[in-house]
Amino acid sequence: MAFAASSTFAMRLAVSGLALGVVTACSDLDYDMRDTFGAGLDTSSAAKEAIADRPSPDKRGIISYPNYQIAVARRGDTLNDVATRIGMPVQDLAKYNGIRPEDTLNKGEVIALPYRVAEPSAATGGSGVVTPPSDVDITALAGGAINSSSTSAPKVDSEPLQPAPKNAPKGETGFEPIRHKVKRGETAFTISRLYNVTPRALADWNGLNSEFTIRENQILLIPPVTASKSANSGAAAASTTVPGQGSPTPTPPSSTTPLPPADAAVIVPKAPDLGNQQTKSTSQMGYPVDGKIIRPYSKGKNNGVDISAPAGSTVKAASDGKVAAITTDADNVKIVVVRHEGNLMTVYYNVDQVKVAKGTTVKRGQALAKVPSKDNFVHFEVRKGFDSVDPMPYLK
Repeated sequence: MAFAASSTFAMRLAVSGLALGVVTACSDLDYDMRDTFGAGLDTSSAAKEAIADRPSPDKRGIISYPNYQIAVARRGDTLNDVATRIGMPVQDLAKYNGIRPEDTLNKGEVIALPYRVAEPSAATGGSGVVTPPSDVDITALAGGAINSSSTSAPKVDSEPLQPAPKNAPKGETGFEPIRHKVKRGETAFTISRLYNVTPRALADWNGLNSEFTIRENQILLIPPVTASKSANSGAAAASTTVPGQGSPTPTPPSSTTPLPPADAAVIVPKAPDLGNQQTKSTSQMGYPVDGKIIRPYSKGKNNGVDISAPAGSTVKAASDGKVAAITTDADNVKIVVVRHEGNLMTVYYNVDQVKVAKGTTVKRGQALAKVPSKDNFVHFEVRKGFDSVDPMPYLK
């Protein structure tokens, strides 16, 4: 069963022209409206610099890692073709990857092997097993993608590992990716968000098509970070101070300043009228939904905030403005864009039952749409010009 990828991490809107005449979801789907506003607004390089290149396969298409192997498909390959080339029964490959033997594969598509075949060598046009750098903590790196996620822990593939022979030749220097087995209902977008990588990087590493289509039981490789990125992370961790160090020592009680008598009158401050404060909010914008922020703003990684809300909740305009665009991404997830005074725009991603039309003038708090029954959150962005900014100063 195939699932089209949503646009998230990482999710991108394309706006044709500065007037936001036409908005469509672009192939990168990283949600930060980058290439279409001019080269100066492209924020993709920061995210891509952290991702390592996929190692080169040998003539059979085999890439060998310390604990498993994969095969890389050629243009026009079926699973039968791959099985024949690597010398493995096609039924074993089909069962392990959730593919039929006659299915045509994408160029560069990754096929996980249920057990090891002969290691890459000079005879097969390869060099050996991909070997991690000696100066990097590979254990810490393996959990890096999981630790960097601010959402629930990823469902890492539990397929058994197949360690390489101890005498296997060493090949390219690189990191062994985490494997993820696709569950029903997952998309390339939700998986990329889970591991804090861009959908484009996930697609490039796994040979996904232009629609980011994935299937149930497909085994995906999560793109690892580069050696320099890992080393920097390790250095940052090493610089962390021991608890208690660098903190001021509290002043001990003084004998010259006695405590107040036990029967001294206690002054209880008057409780603030929270309801009155809420109705008289001075914030520039209001929250689009009432809920908890489950993922904060992070420039180049999450160019807005993700706010959880029950299915069916009303998604409201953050401020007065005019609806500039209503569009969908590659997975038909709806997106609403509103233009405001002061060269500001707000983006509402992952909405349903849109209540307004393009060109509609809206007031702050007016209903724009509903929270969908699936993925109960709204991704909210504030853009100054075409550059994303932290929404929180506008909401406080």
